[in-house]
Amino acid sequence: MDFSQYEIYDFNGVSAFNLSTGYPERDYPMHWHSYGEIILVGPGDTNVYQVNQQVYELVEGDFVLVWPMEMHAILDADRSKSLIIQFSNSFANSLFDFQRIMHFYHDLHVLCIYSHPKLCARLKDIAYQMRDIYLSGVRDRESRCCMLLLQFMIELDENRDILVPDIHPEEDDAHVQSAATLKKMVLVTDYIKSHLTDDDLSQNAMAEMAGITPEHFSRIFKNVTGQNYIKWLNMIRIEKAISLFRESSMSLTEIAMLSGFQSIPTFNRVFKEAKNMSPGEYRALYSK
Repeated sequence: MDFSQYEIYDFNGVSAFNLSTGYPERDYPMHWHSYGEIILVGPGDTNVYQVNQQVYELVEGDFVLVWPMEMHAILDADRSKSLIIQFSNSFANSLFDFQRIMHFYHDLHVLCIYSHPKLCARLKDIAYQMRDIYLSGVRDRESRCCMLLLQFMIELDENRDILVPDIHPEEDDAHVQSAATLKKMVLVTDYIKSHLTDDDLSQNAMAEMAGITPEHFSRIFKNVTGQNYIKWLNMIRIEKAISLFRESSMSLTEIAMLSGFQSIPTFNRVFKEAKNMSPGEYRALYSK
């Protein structure tokens, strides 16, 4: 398989964070990568971006959020003054809160300055701080920028009350979880990611692992991740499958099994529901 549209970017001698700006070209073709990307939209009358199958016409000060393994493209935009912030998936996965926020906002891809002016202004200030530190070339720029990146994510987390209605209209955010409960969720989610091919990853089995009732587990899990358990599990399996598209030339059946899907029809159905195309179509897109 030709993975020519899987983008491998050199993080300039650092491992967790990268930042770039000043590109003269106005477009960038459809591609994907294992790291996440945050784009602060630049000036100009035309700024058109695509994430997965959705096209967005944006204005200066808007943000584009591209989570790891998502297809995206710049169709026509001012890239000379836009700001592109990238973070490695390994860094994001090393912190449960970072994982939790990414999973909670997995369906959020655009923050509009007209809809959320105060939030976008705060995030823009953080982005500019990252830019100034990164471009200064100071010795500890990676650590400083990662601290600001975490602040960026915390701002998202602290504003879920104004963002949730757009992506999780039925979300109940009334339950504040204890540190002990969050540790149980860390245990469960880490176990799942390492054992996707286990025979029993049912909600009941995971609730038993956490030492709580299935009903309590379901309520806590949705509050922590922003998704019900089955949707989250399928998302993790799809992410695993996409990573196997990149790393091997295995058949779709082998990839489905290694990702924890029990049958090709189930794999096809879940994948298409999540990505609006079949696994074969997704793979073909990157082998053109």
